[in-house]
Amino acid sequence: MILGIAALTAAILLWMGRVPICRCGYVSLWHGEVMSSGNSQHLTDWYTPSHIVHGVLFFAGTWLVMRRFGLWPRLAVATLIEVVWEVVENTDAVIQRYRETTISLDYYGDSVVNSVADIAAMWLGSWLAARLPAWASLALVLALEIFVGWMIRDNLALNVLMLLWPLESVKAWQAGG
Repeated sequence: MILGIAALTAAILLWMGRVPICRCGYVSLWHGEVMSSGNSQHLTDWYTPSHIVHGVLFFAGTWLVMRRFGLWPRLAVATLIEVVWEVVENTDAVIQRYRETTISLDYYGDSVVNSVADIAAMWLGSWLAARLPAWASLALVLALEIFVGWMIRDNLALNVLMLLWPLESVKAWQAGG
């Protein structure tokens, strides 16, 4: 079922006009250059850890509200949440918002292969959260957020902040100022 949800998401993204793979014509396992047109176009990038964090958070959330359900129904709900994130994130309105409120001027949305890889990264986060003690899951989230924030001046928390409540001071810091 969760694989079907991911496949349906790929079809929806294609229908929305998202490119299947990077316009550069190839798919890399890792693309580490944030300020480039290849960002969010390949399998993994600096935003992949954010999707692992999604998995940990969605696992925790579904555990709180669906505790009596098994892992697979909760993973299906988590997948649906991630899919909604991927589809909304790749609408023209949200892409334009990213470009207006962040330093991501070259951001044109995710490729379909990147979005599907992001869903898989969320599954990895859920899998880890299902096996780790709660304190280790929290430590993982903090470590990923701090490390990525330090490396690229962006992470899930900053991404959400800048989409919902853009701050010029954060934008200036992200630009290296």
